[in-house]
Amino acid sequence: MTVVLDAYAVIVYLRGEPASDQVAELLAEPTLLAAVNAAEVIDQLVRVWQRDRDDVEVALAMLGRTGLEIVDATETVAIDAGRLRAAHYDRRSRPVSMADCFAAATAFAAGVRLATSDPHLIDVVRAEAGEVVALPDCRGQVLRSTAP
Repeated sequence: MTVVLDAYAVIVYLRGEPASDQVAELLAEPTLLAAVNAAEVIDQLVRVWQRDRDDVEVALAMLGRTGLEIVDATETVAIDAGRLRAAHYDRRSRPVSMADCFAAATAFAAGVRLATSDPHLIDVVRAEAGEVVALPDCRGQVLRSTAP
């Protein structure tokens, strides 16, 4: 079954972090990555983790050979991402990023699950009646939600 990965899922897979085994299982099936999230992967791995830009781009291209498809943002997805953030963002209780809202909107547009470890994003997707694959965070813990 197809799944949309958020940027975190790809980053932990490429870094070999605790959730990488679960992401590898997801990559065995058709997977999608919003173009905005591909940009986020490059930014984080190069800027934050000091990876070589060319190496990161090659790694993304190699994932494309395994079936990961980078999906351009359509006008509808962009509008839906903005709508999601406007409806659900709260600086203190739900600081969901615009890039994460693009991941969610991409999953909704494709009618598939979203794989993430971000509890705020999980809350947004579930509030909109979407399906989530909850991944472990960088410590290997699965935080399914921030909602009480």
